[in-house]
Amino acid sequence: MKEIDTDKKSNKKNNGKKSAARKAGIAIRRFFAVLGVTLGMTIVCIYGVMLVCTHGPSKVARDLFVMSVRESSMGGFLANMVVSKSTIEKIEAANTVRTTDEISDTELIEFNNQNHTGSMIPEDLDDGERKPYKEMDGVFLYEVTGATYSGTMIVINDPSRVMVGVSGDYNGEAGINVPAICDKYGAVLATNAGGFEDIGGVGDGGTPRGIVMSEGTLRYGSLTESYDLIGFDNNNVFVIGNMTGQQAVDRGIRDAVSFGPFLILNGTPLEVSGMGGGLNPRTAIGQRADGAVLLLIIDGRQAHSLGASMNDLINEMMDFGAVNAANLDGGGSTVLYYDGEIRNKISSVYGARGVPTAIIVRKKEEQ
Repeated sequence: MKEIDTDKKSNKKNNGKKSAARKAGIAIRRFFAVLGVTLGMTIVCIYGVMLVCTHGPSKVARDLFVMSVRESSMGGFLANMVVSKSTIEKIEAANTVRTTDEISDTELIEFNNQNHTGSMIPEDLDDGERKPYKEMDGVFLYEVTGATYSGTMIVINDPSRVMVGVSGDYNGEAGINVPAICDKYGAVLATNAGGFEDIGGVGDGGTPRGIVMSEGTLRYGSLTESYDLIGFDNNNVFVIGNMTGQQAVDRGIRDAVSFGPFLILNGTPLEVSGMGGGLNPRTAIGQRADGAVLLLIIDGRQAHSLGASMNDLINEMMDFGAVNAANLDGGGSTVLYYDGEIRNKISSVYGARGVPTAIIVRKKEEQ
């Protein structure tokens, strides 16, 4: 009898384990079923929204959607799912910023030595309405907002403090993020800078696109190839234009990267067709006639800020007195790192990405 009772207890125990395993299996299957249905419905909803945007009554909404996703390395394929290739080409052709072969005129910049003391707020901005929300050692941060965006304009009084920081030697290693580049140079502020190979939005920031010059040295690029150059010469004048690496060296360019489009040239905004681009996170750089450098950071792809178009960048730069200005890399790479903290809301779910270059502002005592 004892053996029979023992067998019964053993069977009950085994049956209990099997029952628990079955219940766990059912729960797991239900979870993945719900997850699958939810993902499926989400995909269908997103696809439906894309169809409404691209085939609804508003051509503006269609063009805005196409331009916005086409500017994204990761999301560019979305436009191809709902719009024909020929239509995409027409939309892109109708929403551009005019290109130019001109090079900015350095004679238009007349340095105001008082700016370099870091002791004054530019008079044209000190109007009782636009005040910096933070200032330290000649660096002023202003809030900027528009119908679809919010961000920060940074005014650096002394352009000699602004340079290009590099992530490494570009020998196959991955790039490092903007905060890491800033800390590497012991700088007080940094933003993302030039473009890089980013196929499918999964680039590691190790391979720049175009030219890279830092502290007077050609770090990446060819002396014979032409580039859209954005940088500073040895006189601390902001220079934009198309030139070869050798021409850049001959002109005394000390720090430079490549991207675009150029936004303002010699005090005149470049001609914009349509919106000039979609709504996305943006980074731009420029210089005023008194030599002060302007850095503009715009959040995007988020509820609080959809993003800015090229027209928006031009308008903000003109409002702050830019004589020359250019668009830098943006999107998920857009980062503002200041005084040891990331000050903007990065659109990338992975946080600050690895990049090859950053615009950095050195501390005053390091000059």
